Amino acid sequence: MTRVLPPMLVLGLLGFWLLLNQTVQPGQILLGLLLAVSFTLAVARLRPLHAWSEPTVVLAGKRLPRLRRVPIALALVTRVFIDNVRSSIGVAQIILGLQGQRPVQSGFLDIPLELRDPHGLAALAMIVTVTPGTVWVGLSADGSSLRLHVLDLREPAESIDFIKRRYERPLREIFE
Repeated sequence: MTRVLPPMLVLGLLGFWLLLNQTVQPGQILLGLLLAVSFTLAVARLRPLHAWSEPTVVLAGKRLPRLRRVPIALALVTRVFIDNVRSSIGVAQIILGLQGQRPVQSGFLDIPLELRDPHGLAALAMIVTVTPGTVWVGLSADGSSLRLHVLDLREPAESIDFIKRRYERPLREIFE
């Protein structure tokens, strides 16, 4: 099977390179193209499913990795941004001791998952990891639950519902 580089990724990396260098000189275009192709090939093994080798890869009856429901994806990105701002403020209050008399209770949280798509799980891992105050600790061997460490764990049931409703549900709609 011959490998075909994803053209949008290569062009995006090339464009980013030219934007960073603020030039479109032939030498920079060539160097940017070389770097874009090299980086694309280098990170190909990191993908959970190698669906870019052919345009119509089918696995378990699904085409992969197709991003569906773009409006939901845009709403999710907006939601993650807002939640990150709120979480940043909350973590800053804890660090500065501005949470009042309320004690900070950190702990681990096991969240049952319905999401099974590896790309969706990777997106969930990124969302949780970039959110201040939370860390993705691990995924169970069968993929049925994830473990998080939460800096300020007030109500475990509410936290589980929050992550499932705000992140897992949209990711399932996008990727499954």
